[in-house]
Amino acid sequence: MGARAAAFLCLFFVGLIIAPAIAANDERYGYITVDSVQVQLMNDTALVDVHYSVDEGTRLIFFLLGKQDLKNKLLKILNYNDAQMQHIDLTDAEFVVNQVAYSYGDGIYWYPAHQFNVVIPKLTVISPQVIRNYTNTNLFPDGMGYFGTSTINETSA
Repeated sequence: MGARAAAFLCLFFVGLIIAPAIAANDERYGYITVDSVQVQLMNDTALVDVHYSVDEGTRLIFFLLGKQDLKNKLLKILNYNDAQMQHIDLTDAEFVVNQVAYSYGDGIYWYPAHQFNVVIPKLTVISPQVIRNYTNTNLFPDGMGYFGTSTINETSA
């Protein structure tokens, strides 16, 4: 009976910690509030850097249970298939997404429009030629064409 009571109390306190996150705004997903996302395009790959804050009460949960739930929520927020986590902590994470852009050959790539699952207060998309900035959006609209980095290096060699 003592173990059940302890488990119940633990779940009760976890519920109290997470409950404020349920009353979320558009840039929140659970206990995560997204601050910014930067997508850096390199040929057909993207390096996605996410900056966020987590509710104070969740820090103990991360200490006890690890960061797998945080990783899963960030993957849901970003909405990229096959994103691979490179780094994660309580304020930022970095993911690599392979084949995020279409190759048209000769070093020409197309990064299509992309829908995020929350509103991103500051979205930056960087190609080798241009930087595009957006505010308060959950969509990278219209897509973007660019020349890959290997083409530039090959022509200058």
